[in-house]
Amino acid sequence: MKISIERGTLLRAVGQAQSVVERRNTIPILANVLIEAEGEAVSFRATDLDIEVIDRVPAQVEQPGATTVPAVLLHEIVRKLPDGALVQLHDDSASGRLNVRAGRSSFALATLPREDFPVMASSEYSSNFTAPARDLRRLFDKSKFAISTEETRYYLNGVYMHVADGDNGPALRCVATDGHRLARIDAALPEGAAGMPGVIVPRKTVGELRKLLEDDEAQIAVSVSETKLRFATPEITLTSKVIDGTFPDYSRVIPAGNTRRLEVDAAEFARAVDRVATVSSERARAVKLALDEDRLVLSVNAPDSGAAEEELAVAYGDERLEIGFNAKYLLEIASQVDRENAVFLFNSAADPTLMREGNDSSAVYVVMPMRV
Repeated sequence: MKISIERGTLLRAVGQAQSVVERRNTIPILANVLIEAEGEAVSFRATDLDIEVIDRVPAQVEQPGATTVPAVLLHEIVRKLPDGALVQLHDDSASGRLNVRAGRSSFALATLPREDFPVMASSEYSSNFTAPARDLRRLFDKSKFAISTEETRYYLNGVYMHVADGDNGPALRCVATDGHRLARIDAALPEGAAGMPGVIVPRKTVGELRKLLEDDEAQIAVSVSETKLRFATPEITLTSKVIDGTFPDYSRVIPAGNTRRLEVDAAEFARAVDRVATVSSERARAVKLALDEDRLVLSVNAPDSGAAEEELAVAYGDERLEIGFNAKYLLEIASQVDRENAVFLFNSAADPTLMREGNDSSAVYVVMPMRV
């Protein structure tokens, strides 16, 4: 194999591949990226046996072929090469080395046989559709903060993507929860997605997927089966196993009878919470909201470090209410709001609180209160 490729193009492709590779591996070949050159393109393939990513990029292919090299090491080398450099990759099978040359720099990297590289078995996908990158990015970006990190509740360690009845008809919905907060985001149901099985997309896959969704104008080909899902653009294909488990009935925890309505400037609210939480103890980080006629007082009382209080002008016309929340949870939910105002709906100091972005019901958040 002998190819020439522009440094920026190579860096993007190897960067995508090396982020999938696990840093600690008991199987040496899993630390490698499979480089395959054919025609006028080179593909870079990496896997951790749960996720597989393939990135195809244009290159000058003098001699087709394939080999595998350590992904992280190749990425580090390419990252340190000068901008605009033309990088030559030449696989010397006799010495078992991949020679990397750019200008006056040259490296020889150890290779492993391409035959040893595991390729994820292709699956029969029961549902295939195309969705705008902008919609998918919003679905996953706004829900991923609520993914649970608790390993014992593995079925919550991802985003539940499924078809649901939204306020404006059938919707493609993403839900995540860790038992303390919940995010439920809807987008218009893409054509052909109606029969899609509901799947739990693992946390790592959600992180890797973000790189495919950068371009607002891109259309993403989505394929879903009971055990796997695939997201593809013309250049990148991301295939992932799904979490084998049953996502709980989240609709039961979304309150329907909360009538006390608070409307507040989302950015101003987030900044105020952040300021008063500065003095709270790291363990609990509890912040108290005291609501009265068009007035919100945020306060923190931490016996070890001190106290803080801030008042905000808000729209609130119901009876007085005092309720406490984990400051981190409040901040994460407030930071999801794209519109100017956030609307909180309360019932009592002990019941879950609902939050929406203005009058938009396509994004709904629930947060559990805490004693303060």
